This record gives sequence, C-alpha cells and structure tokens, in this order.
Amino acid sequence: MHPKALLDHCAALLAQVLRFDHPADAVVSRYFRENRQLGQRERATLAETVYAVLRRKAYFELLARSGSGPKERRLAILGFAADRGLLSGALSQQEKDWLHSCDTVQESELLPVHRHNLPQWLATELEAQLGERFMAVAESFLEPAPLDIRVNSVRAKRAEVQKALAAEGLAAQPTSYSPWGLRLQGKPGLTRLDLYQQGSIEIQDEGSQLLALLLDARRGEMVVDFCAGAGGKTLAIGATMRNTGRLYAFDVSAHRLENLKPRLARSGLSNVHPAAIAHERDDRIKRLAGKIDRVLVDAPCSGLGTLRRNPDLKWRQDPAIVEEFAVKQTAILASAARLVKPGGRLVYATCSVLPMENEVIADAFGVANLGFRPLNASELLTQLKVSDAASLCSPASGAVEAGRYLRLWPDLHGTDGFFAAAWQKL
Repeated sequence: MHPKALLDHCAALLAQVLRFDHPADAVVSRYFRENRQLGQRERATLAETVYAVLRRKAYFELLARSGSGPKERRLAILGFAADRGLLSGALSQQEKDWLHSCDTVQESELLPVHRHNLPQWLATELEAQLGERFMAVAESFLEPAPLDIRVNSVRAKRAEVQKALAAEGLAAQPTSYSPWGLRLQGKPGLTRLDLYQQGSIEIQDEGSQLLALLLDARRGEMVVDFCAGAGGKTLAIGATMRNTGRLYAFDVSAHRLENLKPRLARSGLSNVHPAAIAHERDDRIKRLAGKIDRVLVDAPCSGLGTLRRNPDLKWRQDPAIVEEFAVKQTAILASAARLVKPGGRLVYATCSVLPMENEVIADAFGVANLGFRPLNASELLTQLKVSDAASLCSPASGAVEAGRYLRLWPDLHGTDGFFAAAWQKL
C-alpha cells in the first residue's frame, strides 16, 4: 500500500477512535472488517499508531497545535508506528519540517500533564496514593504490555512449552512470579500454533494468573468464579483443580460466556460449568449458598490497571463512572460471600489501581462481615512458593497489616495493575 494511503487510513481510524463512543479495540476491529483489503502489516501499523496516540494523547495534542491540516492527520503522523522512511513518503515538505521541529522538543520543557499523559482527575488520584513513585508508574503505563501466556498444566509442563516455542523460533522466559507463565519477546501470532490450538497455552497476563493462584482451589472442591467473563481465570482455576470437582463460571453476560466455550473446548477441562445469571441475587446463587469451598470475585471495574493494553480507558472513564463501579462492587462482593461455606475462601479482585475500587471496598466488607477472617496475601503466596511474595503486596498502612493485600504495578512487577484481598469464612 502506498504510504499516503496508509497514513490516510491511520487518520480516518483515529477520527473514529477519538470520539470515545466505544472501546478502541472494538472500533479498530470494526474498521478492519469494513476494510478487508488491508494486509496484516497495514493492520498492525494502523492498530499500533492508534494505541501510540492514545497513550501519549496529551503530549501529541500539544505538538499538533503547531502543525497544519486536519488534527487527526497530525496525530497520526506523530504516532505513526511504521518506519520513519515510509512515513516520509506520505508527507509534504511542510509536514516534514514540522515533524523535525517536534523531534527537537526536550522533555525538560514539558509540563507534567504532557509527561504523564493522564487526565487530571486520575493524575491527582494516583499522585496522592503513590507520592514520589507517581511519575514512574505513569510512565510505565505509556509502554506497551508484554505478551504473557499461561501454560495449561492439564495439557503440558512449562519447560516443555518453552522448548516447543523455541523450536518455532519464539524466545520465551519463565515469568517472575507465576509458576505457569511464560513471557515472550515481541508480539508473535500464537493462535496459529499447535500449542494454542491444542489447548496447551492461553494468553493471560502474569498478574491475572496470580489471582487464580491466590484462590488456591484444590482437587474435588466446589468453586465459583463469580464474574467469569471470557474465562481466563476460570480456565486457570480449573487446571489447579486438576480437572476434578465442580467449577461454576457465572457472569451476567451470556455473550462473554460464549467466548469461553471455544477456549474451554481447547483446554481439555470437563469440570467447568458456565452459567449466565440475571444479577448477583439470581436464584442459582441462592441454591448454592453456604456450599462453596472457594469463590473468586473478579469484579467489574474501571480497568485502569490495564492502561498499557487499553490506553483509551483513561480518556473514557471519569470519577462518576468509578463511583458507579464501587456501588456495584460492594453489592457483588456481599452476594458472592453468601456462597462460601465455613472454612471456605473468598477472594475479591480488580484490575484497577484506585483505592476506591480496592482497599475501600475490602475494608468496608471486613467491617460489615465479622464472620470472615482476613487472610494475609503475602503469607498465602509464600506458602504457594511464589518468590519474593512480600514485594507483591502493599506495605502496612495505618491499621492494615503488612502484606494484607495483593497489589501489582507495571513499574515494579511488570504486570498489569491488580488488587486482591482474601478472607476465610469462620
């Protein structure tokens, strides 16, 4: 494709994405369906350009002010994800001169907002929480996420999968904390591999794997994944149960559960039972009250821990939406807790980095539910032989004991931002 046509596509796609009417990945997918003439390389350039602009939108909008022409074209030029020589073939001399002047801007000349590229409300929330670490965390969210996979222990061993990937020319290293994880270099297509098609691997961030590990579901138990979605954690939990017992995958979205079915078929698991529920007080939930050994509540949330892979979220969310999530999280956790039998474990988790969705929810639950004893996440992970488990958990804060909560950050742990709290039913 001629560079000018490719740049035009980038600008057209950006114009749609920056309306923020829908998630960026959905808009990109729809654009590709509508433009089937685009090849694999062109699609990769378009997608990476869009995500580069979303990550550094505040900075690129600052630079774009000094250019001319449609704003989306200027942003596409700044974020263009292919070779600069290829881009040059699409630019006028005036645009080349402008781009060169943009290249000379020094970071020391920038305001904080043009360095952290966050909406002010989110920057304020994070800085209040993180103090001196704020900029390191903000900058880590500007980097693309690595590609992690989870080895399905029912199908294969991690060392075997690592060797098989190497035979395909794919370099992979064991993840730092998850016993099932491998981290790959670059972004190779995995779905074509026999390893993927035969269910030996699943694409899953290391942090998400650790949430399933923290639940520590055992052979023969009754387990519920209360907000299963497309089932990434469900499949990990089913494997820890060694394909025994009974694992219910509940979700209010039947569509999301449909996405679980092909993954479930590949996994070789027969102990997983997906079921759509109307709401958190569904009759299915009432029938299982007090009967479940382990319950995971991976609650719907703002998703702001996933900004490396979903940078549009920082521009699409706002404090009012976060408050709505907090109300839902409180209700869902209270309902899920009714399922747990005496001696059973309850885990609450989000992929958010905001205390309002994390510590505030967990602390309030603890106060309102004295029949649940808080468990120390650091101690649980240490017992599960996770290396340096203490570093994965928040330090003591006020009356909260050290290691009480799992707290993962991209700058410290190389994972998405995750939170988890655990309790035992008395």
